Amino acid sequence: MNDIAFLLNGTPVTVSGDSPTRTLLDWLREGCGLTGTKEGCNEGDCGACTVMVTDEQGTRALNSCILFLPQLHGKAVRTVEGLTGPKGELHPVQAAMVEHHGSQCGFCTPGFVMSMAVAQKNGATDHDDQLAGNLCRCTGYAPIIRAAEAAAKAPVPRWIDDAPERAGGPAPYAPASSDELAAWYATHPDAVLVAGATDVGLWVTKQLRELPEIAFLHACRDLQEIEKVDGGWRVGAGVTIATLRRAMEDPHPALAELLRRFASEQVRGAATIGGNIANGSPIGDAPPALIAMGAVLHLRMGHVRRKMALEDFFLDYGKQDRAKGEFVTAVTIPETVPALACYKLSKRFDQDISAVCGCFSIAVEDGKVTRARIAFGGMAGIPKRATAVEAALTGRDWTSATVEAALPAFATDFTPMTDMRASASYRLEAAQNMLRRYFHEREGSPVSVLEVTS
Repeated sequence: MNDIAFLLNGTPVTVSGDSPTRTLLDWLREGCGLTGTKEGCNEGDCGACTVMVTDEQGTRALNSCILFLPQLHGKAVRTVEGLTGPKGELHPVQAAMVEHHGSQCGFCTPGFVMSMAVAQKNGATDHDDQLAGNLCRCTGYAPIIRAAEAAAKAPVPRWIDDAPERAGGPAPYAPASSDELAAWYATHPDAVLVAGATDVGLWVTKQLRELPEIAFLHACRDLQEIEKVDGGWRVGAGVTIATLRRAMEDPHPALAELLRRFASEQVRGAATIGGNIANGSPIGDAPPALIAMGAVLHLRMGHVRRKMALEDFFLDYGKQDRAKGEFVTAVTIPETVPALACYKLSKRFDQDISAVCGCFSIAVEDGKVTRARIAFGGMAGIPKRATAVEAALTGRDWTSATVEAALPAFATDFTPMTDMRASASYRLEAAQNMLRRYFHEREGSPVSVLEVTS
């Protein structure tokens, strides 16, 4: 294989002969002695392992515990050891954490300051969102947020202005284009394709799985484009959730707001829309929204390309309409979606898996429902439309009475399960209440807990 070359705290490094599934966190702590980056959950939830990664697309905070070494080829990485200046000067976020008493036991502190340093460099001041992927259990978040606010006003230190490393060869284990990927995958159909590794990373760190054949998709730049097409946008499978969120803020703010609650900043900066669809999870947050919007999925196997309504891709739990050697290339999102609303119900507002995710697009003309598309995650073994509920609404007056009369149809559409997140009865009642919420929101009533004031 080719060597992996990148900048580490401003110094070029080369990694040779290592496993393609060795994580950056393990390599830093065991191979370099850089133990400032901590291992907490080892699954991308706690943020103690956060590092700064810079490439031609900008600077991101990423979880090093589920970031594989080949994904760093040609990039620049900074750890907490590289945050101070050449003469030992504190970075503004480090100084602010001291000034505002933002650290107590200190275990989570390196991850916090790395997330804060990325936010400060990028000019991001939505501190609650930026730090939602960093957990602290002793200091409390108020002093940390005060430190972030103070640091945001300081100039960005010039010493962290890394230019990505000019690698001497192609990225290892990484096809350079979708054409190259298609040719390789057709002859290696049992291989694992890795985009952001936010899911596959846990196969390695938690399930301790061996992945004998693997291909990384980060070098397929043609899969990372958002293209305006007739009637909508063609979004490449390699587009990150963070990038998609920014692109959808104006045309589809409801989708963008749902994506804001997709895991954390560290995960959104790595996870891809293609991965969120292709893994077939019944609780993935993007598919219910895209199904309600009428999105179209694009797939490829060798030279053969096909497309389908996204809802038809999901067949049964763990089963999708995708042949061996076939991969997702893009999803087309319509330009116009009537009255889209997306509701995510989870135990925590930030960085939590949905118990129920409901998405609604209902067209009303002259007081009557002319079209309804309703989709849910967490209610079945797959993301699924509520076709019986849609039928109960379509053609009827858009009134509270019509909504109430349609509620029993949820039991026809779904037989939810009971698990640690919610009981079956709770899920069914929550889905019904989401339709009620949608109606009242359409009528202009405040329905969001974020709108409640004392």
